[in-house]
Amino acid sequence: MKNSLLGTFVLLVIVASFSFSKTFAEGKSSAQNVKIGVVDVEVMLKDMPEAINADKKLKDLGTKWQDTLINMKKDFDDRIQKYQKQKSLMTADQQSKEEETLQNIQTQLMQYQDQKFGQNGELNQTREKFLDPIREKIKTAIQKVAKEEGITLVLDKTNSAVLYFDDKMDLTYKVLDIIKRGNN
Repeated sequence: MKNSLLGTFVLLVIVASFSFSKTFAEGKSSAQNVKIGVVDVEVMLKDMPEAINADKKLKDLGTKWQDTLINMKKDFDDRIQKYQKQKSLMTADQQSKEEETLQNIQTQLMQYQDQKFGQNGELNQTREKFLDPIREKIKTAIQKVAKEEGITLVLDKTNSAVLYFDDKMDLTYKVLDIIKRGNN
């Protein structure tokens, strides 16, 4: 969850940086007029009930699917062991059929894993479904605080791109206040 949100804010930082550099290059602003704010997205996520709830649901769902995958793998391994023990008693045709069955089971196992945990799997799709409204809520609250404070650029201090900041620039709790009050 954290990586997806960080990616979103990195993109926001890049867009804002580009906008700032374009304005600065055109002479419409000077360095004296630039005001930068900092937020800690991790702190916000840990304090947002909907983020905590989404994280719990994702963990529960992932655990459920992981348990199913483990059981499928155990059944597959048991079936292979049984086949290896009985192989010498089977005809060539029986061996061929059992090997084909084992191959099909292995394919199903891999398909299930990809379907649930793959890059486009259900877990990632569900994560995005849960995170989109949370991202939007954070983004809206950040924009509101930034406008109220006259902030030109807001950075996430958990991102390694921020090497130094004055604690007075930290807007995390003002943004959290906006989110909690529901005024975004």
